Amino acid sequence: MFFGLTPETTVVELWPGSGWYTEIIAPVVRYNGKYYAAHVDPDSDVEMLSKSAASYRAMLDASPELYDQVEMTVLMPPKQLEIAPPGSTDLVVSFRSVHNWMAFGMQDDVMQAIYKALKPGGVFGVVEHRGAEGEPQEPRAASGYVSVKAMVEMAEKAGLILDASSEINANPADTKDYPDGVWSLPPRLRLGDVDREKYVAIGESDRFTLRFVKPAE
Repeated sequence: MFFGLTPETTVVELWPGSGWYTEIIAPVVRYNGKYYAAHVDPDSDVEMLSKSAASYRAMLDASPELYDQVEMTVLMPPKQLEIAPPGSTDLVVSFRSVHNWMAFGMQDDVMQAIYKALKPGGVFGVVEHRGAEGEPQEPRAASGYVSVKAMVEMAEKAGLILDASSEINANPADTKDYPDGVWSLPPRLRLGDVDREKYVAIGESDRFTLRFVKPAE
């Protein structure tokens, strides 16, 4: 709702993974809106990528009563960037993918793809692990954390304008200084039994939730 989702929205979700947010969004817009799932390349030579896209496709096919109107597109910079027809989209959303784009140095390409897909006045809504304020941003976001400043800068570089922020996904208990970065926390708990109770008590990461807009022409 903060991002403006309604049953009439044309929405793109970037890198939907196994479909956690697809289960929420796609049924809302099934009848009167449109849902594009901009996934990784199903034809990739990288097995992890092709398997991820195939698994997602199988999830859609298993529940046509919910997902028969979902259209899969491909977001794999630098070549595969048409996440939806240009200027067709009311809303583009990303949930904890920005650090992955930064890891591969593809964030500028992704931001340009978002800008191109959005209608004038359209919204880019993003949730990401929030880096510690005042600390320099590691260019590849190796810890999984991204500063608000870095996020705003990359969005503004593409022509988007910060419109609003929400603390709905904040977690002040997250100290952001763990041996395996954000993946030390739930749900990954990458360190296994090492300090497990400590990380479970902290909970999932502190996250920023930002709403950007494409200027009206």
